[in-house]
Amino acid sequence: MIKKELFSNVLTLAWNLLLVYVCYTLCRLAFLFVNWDTFSGNLSWGYTISLLGAGIIFDTTAILYSNALFILLFLLPLHWKETPSFYKGVRWIFTIVNTFFLITNLIDCVYFRFSGRRTTMTVFQEFKNEGEGNLASIFLDEFMSYWYLVVFAALLSYAIYKLYRSPQNFPVKQKLSYYVVQLVTLLIAVPFTVFGMRGGMTTATRPITLSNANQYVRRPLDAGLVLNTPFSLFRTLGKTTFVTPNYLPDSEAVAVYSPIHIPTDSVAFRPMNVVVIIWEGVSKQHVGSLNPQLENGTYKGYTPFIDSLLTRSLTFQYSYSNGRKSIDGMPSVLSSIPSFVEPFFLTPSALNDVSSVAGELTKYKGYTSAFFHGAMNGSMGFQAFARSVGFQKYFGRTEYNEDPNYNGDADFDGTWAIGDEEFLQFYCDRMSEMKEPFVTSVFTASSHGPFVLPERYKGKFPVGEDPFSELIGYSDYAIGRFFEKAEKQPWFKNTLFVITADHTSGNYYPDYVTDLGYYKVPVIFYAPGMPDLKGLDTVKIVEQIDIMPTVLGILGYDRPYVGFGQDALHTPASEKFAVNYIHASGIYQFLKGDYLIQFDGEKVIHAYRFRTDVLMKDDVKDSMPQEVRKEMETQLKSIIQQYMQRMNNNELVIENNSKQHIKSKPDFHEARTSESPVYFLYKE
Repeated sequence: MIKKELFSNVLTLAWNLLLVYVCYTLCRLAFLFVNWDTFSGNLSWGYTISLLGAGIIFDTTAILYSNALFILLFLLPLHWKETPSFYKGVRWIFTIVNTFFLITNLIDCVYFRFSGRRTTMTVFQEFKNEGEGNLASIFLDEFMSYWYLVVFAALLSYAIYKLYRSPQNFPVKQKLSYYVVQLVTLLIAVPFTVFGMRGGMTTATRPITLSNANQYVRRPLDAGLVLNTPFSLFRTLGKTTFVTPNYLPDSEAVAVYSPIHIPTDSVAFRPMNVVVIIWEGVSKQHVGSLNPQLENGTYKGYTPFIDSLLTRSLTFQYSYSNGRKSIDGMPSVLSSIPSFVEPFFLTPSALNDVSSVAGELTKYKGYTSAFFHGAMNGSMGFQAFARSVGFQKYFGRTEYNEDPNYNGDADFDGTWAIGDEEFLQFYCDRMSEMKEPFVTSVFTASSHGPFVLPERYKGKFPVGEDPFSELIGYSDYAIGRFFEKAEKQPWFKNTLFVITADHTSGNYYPDYVTDLGYYKVPVIFYAPGMPDLKGLDTVKIVEQIDIMPTVLGILGYDRPYVGFGQDALHTPASEKFAVNYIHASGIYQFLKGDYLIQFDGEKVIHAYRFRTDVLMKDDVKDSMPQEVRKEMETQLKSIIQQYMQRMNNNELVIENNSKQHIKSKPDFHEARTSESPVYFLYKE
């Protein structure tokens, strides 16, 4: 007779794995709680339960991958291992491994608000340029801010250790029966473990990936609730970033869309200075004058200076970022490179030859150039990217500290960077020393976490739903002071200023917590020497990758170059588009005309009339004109295909001896047209 003790290994293994499942579910609930504003508007009880249920599929894969050694140690048919000391060691392996992966889940409770995605393996590249002391300071600050998650992690770790169960089959007395039971159990467990890792039990099932979460959600962003962070890490380990799809024959793809911009013969170059301000984390939501619909028309926002600047600038009602991270924004703004799949300069393609607005003007028009960022030199890889795309000089915290006119690290916020007020003054001073014409860019920092407001400004700026709004107010004030100083410089009137964000943060109003709302950023062009360049364009669709082509278009740049965006001033409104990528679920969004389509890499899964349906409630995929849907899908496929192709083939610049195909006649998005842009002017 076989005693029940012989099954002790199997039963205790099941108990311990069930314990991990419970912990993963608790982490998912914590994730939902912390990100409630992101998900709540789209949830019902039934839908929430279905998402939690779908999450178990992805939890299974993650749990089996991370506990493969633990399962093997439990079921390995070796009678001599059946001792209390052996299972004590197994207990510690089980506790440490699962605690680590549960912590990654809880980290994403916070990080998801900024990235819009579950963390993948590229996170290790993203922070490789941060000093150990800086990283430690950042993490310490986050621990203090989210102390309840730290306590929760400690409680989960304690529960895993305390509730762990060891088999009670020692010493082994019925060796034959033991080996039969253990061997049979192992032979059964192996295929089921493999099936669980793959996400299915049929031979036709390919290993599930991040994109499989889309089949369980109503909107792409909700995939973040279905997925878990360990799964995302395992599935992106060692994966090729850019896979070129074969949607269209190359000749057809180029006919539909080409990223090669060709000037017209009549273009006359205008050597204006160019200043690009990349404003950390500001959303269009924060700009009062761009949101007359909020709070019954009484909304004032947090940017009084920018509101005043908009009365003499050109901006757009429909303006978007291409990604949701700083490392997405910089290539998009400066090099007209969208963020597909992974941030560009976290991939091997970062070693490609890449152009930028600075690179083109420095190399071919004799401009001087510099990039500014008040964080530690090398932070976020910005210094490396700036130099790789043609910026001649880099000014960071090191150069600021060396300037005797400023207070050095006395102006450091203690964690991240020099305060915006001081660093933007430094920025203005350095530009006044540069030979004209020049092209520069500055990446602000104060509205980046940990949101340290200088003591002297406590209580000066309004506080919104979170501390971030107060820092937006401070940063707006700092930009205002920068312009006060810039207006007195001899180069000011011959300068084109561009102001935009790297990505959004602090979104709260329903308009801004949709799949599209998370990409709504201001895009502002201001040229004091071009008084006609002003107004609010209420029709055209504009995004970050349009900035480089638009700047070069205003200057009358007369050389071909590669840029995935369009000239916002000289492209007809009917042909303007925007494209971004929802990293949470691997979905592409494409806007053109009155419609937005969502594309999963194979087919259109949703469509919305984004101008009128701002909350994206009414899916019109089946009711919209099918020829319009087909045309949009084809153009998007062409963009994706050529992006992947050019990334993999290192075809992001045009040299004099380039063998790239350049059409003799430019397409709509390449040419300057005779159509004069019409703007809806602010009342002065």
